[in-house]
Amino acid sequence: MKVLVIEDEPNVAAFIKRGLQEQTFEVEVAYDGITGKRLALQNEYQVIVMDIILPHLSGLDLCRQLRLEQLRTPILLLTALGTTDDIVDGLEAGADDYLTKPFKFKELLARVRALVRRAEPVQATNILKVGDLTMNLDSKEVSRSGKEINLTAREFALLEYFLKRKGKVLSRVDLLENVWDLNFDLGSNVVDVYVNYLRNKIDKEFQTKLLHTVVGMGYMLKEPESL
Repeated sequence: MKVLVIEDEPNVAAFIKRGLQEQTFEVEVAYDGITGKRLALQNEYQVIVMDIILPHLSGLDLCRQLRLEQLRTPILLLTALGTTDDIVDGLEAGADDYLTKPFKFKELLARVRALVRRAEPVQATNILKVGDLTMNLDSKEVSRSGKEINLTAREFALLEYFLKRKGKVLSRVDLLENVWDLNFDLGSNVVDVYVNYLRNKIDKEFQTKLLHTVVGMGYMLKEPESL
């Protein structure tokens, strides 16, 4: 996933870039509003993170101009201007979220991920599939090759999250944030335990494996033909 960071303070820009890259994002940086606008319109990004006070073109004006250009990429404003009026001005200019400086990178990361999820297309059908594995969201039934698979509520939620993001590598933190409560103990191995439970039920008795470990990064549910 690609993120554009528009920030004129080199140290702040480098801090954000390094942190996002460690979370497997691809990051480009612009140090002024004009350059940021050019990059935003020329390339496809999942999220744009920008300061408000920028050389040549302010973040608020940049937001307005990008929206006039029909750019729908989610925008997170990152700035020291934190009054209610400042926040309202930013959101009315076209921003999707607002984070004030100083900030903790963990919160920035959570907000970026939330914007990415919000922008993902909504699944139109209540039937989710990967290979010969099928999940019916209405009846809460799961089967593979016609064989019914009984899952607990948590296993069902975990598999649903995998199915809606098939072909994507999902980190343990991502799974904890979205399948478990955000306040869950991040030191726990609960994700690995439940992935193993799920793997025993959907893969163990079948020759073709669908749920895979991506070493050092997380897990991925794949279509058989893409392996």
